[in-house]
Amino acid sequence: MTRITLLDGGMGQELVARSGDEPTPLWATRVMIDHPDIVRAIHDEYFAAGATVATTDTYAIHHDRLQRFGLDASFAVLHQAALAAARAARDAHGSGRIAGSIGPLIATYRDDVVLPVEEAAPKVAEIARLLAPHVDLILLETLSTVAQAEGALKGAVQAGKPVWLSVSVHDRQGDRLRSGEPLEDLRPLVDTYAPEAVLANCSVPEAMADALSVLGTFGRPFGAYANGFTHISDGFLQDAPTVAALTHRHDLTPEKYADFALGWVGQGATIVGGCCDVGPAHIAELARRLQEAGHELV
Repeated sequence: MTRITLLDGGMGQELVARSGDEPTPLWATRVMIDHPDIVRAIHDEYFAAGATVATTDTYAIHHDRLQRFGLDASFAVLHQAALAAARAARDAHGSGRIAGSIGPLIATYRDDVVLPVEEAAPKVAEIARLLAPHVDLILLETLSTVAQAEGALKGAVQAGKPVWLSVSVHDRQGDRLRSGEPLEDLRPLVDTYAPEAVLANCSVPEAMADALSVLGTFGRPFGAYANGFTHISDGFLQDAPTVAALTHRHDLTPEKYADFALGWVGQGATIVGGCCDVGPAHIAELARRLQEAGHELV
């Protein structure tokens, strides 16, 4: 059948849940500082579940977030700690790739705090160069506007590694970014910066079919990895929010999530996995179902 890249699931939500600590605006970064062993353990579980890619816990390690808490001097050290955890898990598993995650600057899901492209690009390039010697690819995640995507792409390609572009789409209009801009508006960026794959992530699984109907026309490998939130609340769209403002949905069982993901594969997607609140049990069920259908996990 088809060769499918099976991404891992969410890291940040798993870290917060397993730590038992109160969520903070530093999110997964705070947990990694206080409980570094949990990061490695989660990577191990995803590989054991069948994932073929470990996504580094570097999504939210940005100067603007660290400066707020007087931690900016640890910028490079935190990236290296996250890279070491992913590399150790991959080496112990004996196979797999490492995706260096770069999340949006300043805030997630918001279109009102996006930096101009020429200001964003060097900030992303700095991170991409830190990640590049230790990863197989750079994964730009949860980008919510065209300008945000352009700034990230322009910076990431400077590191000389394959780049995957992943955008977050509107939960009720999957053919649009969270900003409301049509996904079709990304086509010129894909043509210019030539990311090796285009994906949608961190939106409800019900939105992904419409997203893939557009992304699948860009001439690149494409796919999706959805979240397990009911919606993105207004409370999370404020300055320095915590994940306590987000609500976990209880109907998204591993079996139901796998149903969605097999549908994406049916649309031609060759990269699937999970995002926030989609955990190892979901990835294990998805791996089982993909292999049962005759697909090869690569």
